[in-house]
Amino acid sequence: MPTLAYNKRANFDYEIGETFEAGVVLFGQEVKSVKTGHISLKGSFVTQKQGKKSVPELFLTNAHIPLYKRANPDTIYDPDRPRKLLLHKSQIEKLIGKKQEQGLTLVPIKIYTKHNLIKLEFGIGKGKKKYDKREDIKKRDIERNMRTLTKYKV
Repeated sequence: MPTLAYNKRANFDYEIGETFEAGVVLFGQEVKSVKTGHISLKGSFVTQKQGKKSVPELFLTNAHIPLYKRANPDTIYDPDRPRKLLLHKSQIEKLIGKKQEQGLTLVPIKIYTKHNLIKLEFGIGKGKKKYDKREDIKKRDIERNMRTLTKYKV
């Protein structure tokens, strides 16, 4: 499972609880672009829309996938369009229920390939407060200092 893109801000801005895996509906040129690593999850999120027959659907919104270099440049293409996520109806209803019940957000974590298919891992996240972020930075600095001290102590 090689990771194609990772959302670095996800764990910094949110406390991620349960994680889920979903397929992503992409065009052919988008698949080629993603598999070469040209995708950005920065600032992206998962939204809910009502689909056909009033069945809820989830979409990856604000993920930037640039036009494939060798694709036809005359093609009308929106690199930031919403992309449908492929999940079972029961999973979608469970996610929407948790999201509305507890005021949580669905945060994309990473995009990777699995058996030649492109998958999105996203989690249920609760936004961190500013003081929580400061604590995380402090812990990271302490760990870094400890590693450097033990490295040069030998």
